[in-house]
Amino acid sequence: MRSMNIPILLETSEFLVIDKPAGLIVHEDGRHPEPSVAAWFLEKYPASADVGEKMTIEHGGETVEILRAGIVHRIDRDTSGVLVIAKTQAAFESLKEQFKEHTIKKKYAAIVFGWVRDERGIIDKPIGRSGSNIRAWAVESRARGQMRPAVTRFAVQKKFIVRDEKYTYVDLFPETGRTHQIRVHLAAFGYPIVCDPIYAGNKKSDLPISRTALHAEKITFKDLEGNVVEVKAPIPEDMKKILDAAK
Repeated sequence: MRSMNIPILLETSEFLVIDKPAGLIVHEDGRHPEPSVAAWFLEKYPASADVGEKMTIEHGGETVEILRAGIVHRIDRDTSGVLVIAKTQAAFESLKEQFKEHTIKKKYAAIVFGWVRDERGIIDKPIGRSGSNIRAWAVESRARGQMRPAVTRFAVQKKFIVRDEKYTYVDLFPETGRTHQIRVHLAAFGYPIVCDPIYAGNKKSDLPISRTALHAEKITFKDLEGNVVEVKAPIPEDMKKILDAAK
């Protein structure tokens, strides 16, 4: 794990904020062992092994315990960017409460298909399990089961064309934290994220990127003393090259 290149953006005695590389899971699913942020953190900070909440699942008739030391929240495997990890239980409980109360502010950046018609706006669509794909989530008539409120604000930053295909670079501000929320909302809005394997359907792109073009760019929260902490992760090289070349 020590060979894993995980940049630390900010570290205190209570928490650290990392820039998670795209392609790395936050914690294992209990079925397919592979490198994860949780395993890296556990090796690097063994004194924090008991921080957080235990998670167990049933697999193959056995109870499997999943390593989640310090993990307060997650971002998808293909999503890069800021992730906060608690080093103490007090920090974990504080951050957990801030996420629960939606007082933590997050900013994402994405490259989507099409030219988003409004320069800024709000996508307010409850999210539920997809009725057709067990791995996916959906809105409105395509969803089933419990529907949970989900709100995402957006602001267009750049529109460009590559080989006759229109794209938009957009900032996103989720006000709730549902699974796949940004990806589901953008697809439902008619502008799926480039290279999204679940929500972009059959849309293909000639852009030089092979993973979901989504980056967690900034997070704002409070430390245990009540001070506001704001941390940014630079736009990753794969997305930056596209934006630098865009006209």
